[in-house]
Amino acid sequence: MFTIKGKTTDWELVIGLETHIEVLSNSKLFSGASADYNPTVAPNTQVSMVDVAMPGMLPVLNEYCVEQAIKMGLGLNAEISRKSKFARKQYFYPDLPQGYQISQPAEELPIVGRGWVEIMGDDGQPKKILIERAHLEQDAGKLKHDVHPTKSFADYNRTGVALLEIVTFLDTKNPENNSYITSPDEAERYLREIREIARALGVSKANMEEGSMRADVNVSVRPVGSKEFRTRTETKNMVSFKFIKSAIEYEARRQIEIYENGGTVSQDTMRYSQSDGTTSVMRSKEDALDYRYFPDPDLLPLEVSEETIERIRSTMPELPAATRVRYINMGLSEYDAARLTETTDISKWFDSAVNGKSERAKPIANWMISELFAHPENWDVKNAVDTAEQGEARIITPENLAELVDMISANEVNGKQAKEIFIKMLDGESGTPKEIADRFGMKQITDTAAIEKAVDDVIAANPAQVEQYKSGKVGLLGFFVGGVMKATAGKANPAVVNELLRKKLS
Repeated sequence: MFTIKGKTTDWELVIGLETHIEVLSNSKLFSGASADYNPTVAPNTQVSMVDVAMPGMLPVLNEYCVEQAIKMGLGLNAEISRKSKFARKQYFYPDLPQGYQISQPAEELPIVGRGWVEIMGDDGQPKKILIERAHLEQDAGKLKHDVHPTKSFADYNRTGVALLEIVTFLDTKNPENNSYITSPDEAERYLREIREIARALGVSKANMEEGSMRADVNVSVRPVGSKEFRTRTETKNMVSFKFIKSAIEYEARRQIEIYENGGTVSQDTMRYSQSDGTTSVMRSKEDALDYRYFPDPDLLPLEVSEETIERIRSTMPELPAATRVRYINMGLSEYDAARLTETTDISKWFDSAVNGKSERAKPIANWMISELFAHPENWDVKNAVDTAEQGEARIITPENLAELVDMISANEVNGKQAKEIFIKMLDGESGTPKEIADRFGMKQITDTAAIEKAVDDVIAANPAQVEQYKSGKVGLLGFFVGGVMKATAGKANPAVVNELLRKKLS
């Protein structure tokens, strides 16, 4: 069911995503030109004769890009095609100097076949999202329209960089199979999972801000309980999780309103406006040009051996899904495991803090989720990981948090003192947790004799409350605990205080 402005409707969403990630490699997919197209590089300085289709220039397939695609396919639990083909996708646009894009059409065998990834569904349970395919293709150039008042410019540095397009699967022949995305939140979780798989494998930076990860979003709606797949629209080139969710929500509302007013939804390609969060028709699918695919005469069919696939598989690191299972086996909840694998950097930070000591896992997870995540302006997890690996301290390191948790376990500090130490670390106080505790006199009093004297003094000073407690008002225990903690400047071990008070007041 889809919610509009807090009100649940009688409609549900069916969402498909076509995710493009730039493949990390030194050179482009079919030429030796550099694949580093970052904005600091001067325009059109990383372009080969192949990239701009000079006569007689022939493409040569980059083997490393193929291996990167295979690695991503394995990360998607997908079938790897032993044989695949490249074709020319014909269309004419200024950012495509060849007049065609070398790609792998769906009708042919792409390098990566059917697969799946697992996300947390809206019901809080694990949910498989099916992948139809992932195929290699060339990226286009970049058009610049804001450099000159009357002219547009083309930068072909990005032209020919390897793209891997990952397409979700909608099982239209089996409407009972609901392994597809059904909400804006699930769409974001899916894209974040794709991003972290790509980063964990070193396949792509998958950075939406720089354009190395983009998505086309397909949306349709249908009445709750219906098994019919209705007409969808496609919103192109989305480069922000926030805007993708906004586009899905607006497009769903637009389609619902059309249906409820007796109209029909047309199969259009949409554009999204960041300024007001709306979608509008860019072109009609019915009027779209036929791409007229035909086999690329300059490229032989691609054949991959089973030995190559297994060699690549043997080099793969632990992926987010396996990390979540490992965390659950360490005693964490599914929610905690999901939060701690939102990015590879966070899971690396957590693992570094736990450092193989499973008894640390739950308290460190609690501190990270409830405290560190609440202070994004004070804590840069990636920089914290990088500098911690170099043996430097930056704000708070995994070793810092591990030491603080160990201090609590050893009764060196109580919860209140630990929180104060933690805040001082976030604020940039120098030193380890133990050094900060010493500097500010935050060590917990565990000497039973010293605590017992404070307990006796508080009981002696409050005879009326003692009588009330003995007459059945056991809630007054907190009053006495507070008195003892005040008398010891908050340093007494709360567990010892509670135990002594109950014993002496009974």
